[in-house]
Amino acid sequence: MIDAATRDFRAAYRATEIPAGYSGRAHLLFTFGGGLAALAACLWQLDAVRPLEWLTVPLAFLYANLAEYVGHRWPMHRPFRGLGLIYKRHAGQHHRFFTDRAMPYDEVRDLRAVLFPPILVVFFFGLFATPVWLLLAWLVSSNVAWLFVATGLAYYLNYEFLHFAYHARPDSWMARLPGLARLRRLHQAHHDPRLMAHWNFNITYPIGDALFGTRWRGPPPSA
Repeated sequence: MIDAATRDFRAAYRATEIPAGYSGRAHLLFTFGGGLAALAACLWQLDAVRPLEWLTVPLAFLYANLAEYVGHRWPMHRPFRGLGLIYKRHAGQHHRFFTDRAMPYDEVRDLRAVLFPPILVVFFFGLFATPVWLLLAWLVSSNVAWLFVATGLAYYLNYEFLHFAYHARPDSWMARLPGLARLRRLHQAHHDPRLMAHWNFNITYPIGDALFGTRWRGPPPSA
């Protein structure tokens, strides 16, 4: 059962934050359809990748995991000048829409509160990926540049899929995937209002949490 405060916030959020023309299915299509198309385009550019160049993939994966950790632990949970909208959308909205006692979304339009906004995705990858690609292509090789961007895109898609699965119904096919229940419990603990600003900042794999000692090891939150 959803408590009254969460139920009231969800109703207010739907009325004021979700545009009338918003489509959750279109948002999913943009995220996963557009993301997979961009990933395929990056991989298509690879040419005779040398063994040493493949090291870009694990290094970029680790970088992405730590970037996820840093971004979630600080700008998303602590107000920084110039990043107030990120803090508001995450700590002020997402964590009030979903708590450890109310994890699943109710309707497809609620995906507005789960997935990254398309404009933010385009802005981030345009602002970040382009200069990094140019720098790596100049300093190392075009293969390394494309592998770095491709790994970043793959990590982003993995992030969105897992986060979507955590907030889907627990009887959905996604919830039954191997290993998903364990990761979901970590994220559910993070959605406990008492824990959210201090524990379990990795949304995907708890590498950063393990390195920095912020993985919650106490009793599981209430279902």
